[in-house]
Amino acid sequence: FHFHRIFKSLMGETLQHFVKRHRLQRALQLMSHGRKRSLTDIALRCGFASSSDFSRSFKASYGVAPSAFDLEAFRETKRTELETTMLQHEGGPHLPRLPKGENPDGFEVEFRDLPARHVAYIRVLDPYQSNGVVEACKRLMAWATDRGLEGGQWLGYMWEDPEVVPLKDCRYDVAVVVPEPITDGEVGSFQFPAMHVAQVHLSGSIELEMRALDWIYGTWLPQSGYEPDQQPAFEAWNGLPFAHGMEHFELSCQLPVRKI
Repeated sequence: FHFHRIFKSLMGETLQHFVKRHRLQRALQLMSHGRKRSLTDIALRCGFASSSDFSRSFKASYGVAPSAFDLEAFRETKRTELETTMLQHEGGPHLPRLPKGENPDGFEVEFRDLPARHVAYIRVLDPYQSNGVVEACKRLMAWATDRGLEGGQWLGYMWEDPEVVPLKDCRYDVAVVVPEPITDGEVGSFQFPAMHVAQVHLSGSIELEMRALDWIYGTWLPQSGYEPDQQPAFEAWNGLPFAHGMEHFELSCQLPVRKI
């Protein structure tokens, strides 16, 4: 009881609601990307007891059964909300979706096998509402520099898809790869398993990065013979993050994948 009370006070929702919400959001991800699965398969993969249990929970949250849900319209609405939020910031970018099948920037995928890695990270909640990500980067860089760890691989990753999950519920981690687990104040520790990633190298603006993600998910992935693995997509920075401010990024977009 004490745990549940503290959980709700910190998270703003009960543990039961938190778990069900994440299961449903995971289901939407599976419905969006990778091979077409039956609703029963999706239900069981996301921790529901049966397809009927999944359908009842889905309808209670989204108003219709999953079989009648207009996923494309839902994602377009969420994309519009994301662009509107970004435009509220001074000089905010326009993020129109790159149409499927188009690749005006000449993106190319290469594959990498990454070993298991420990990261030290700072988490940013509701990352689209302010400059919280940049400020978290500054704090983590100061922390890493004090310990001689600033030369590690710098990463940014978000556990939720903003075209599925409300922006206020998104979590973005600023991280640096470290030799061993370290937990220190607001700096957390996490271990990623070994993974196979499809990556695209970028040198440009946030608009270029969004087009790259649109191309990876909308054009490359459906015909690749791969599906997303159960890990976040990474921004793997070349050097320190935001070295050129918000105007120019030098990084690789890395999508963990597995063969279908």
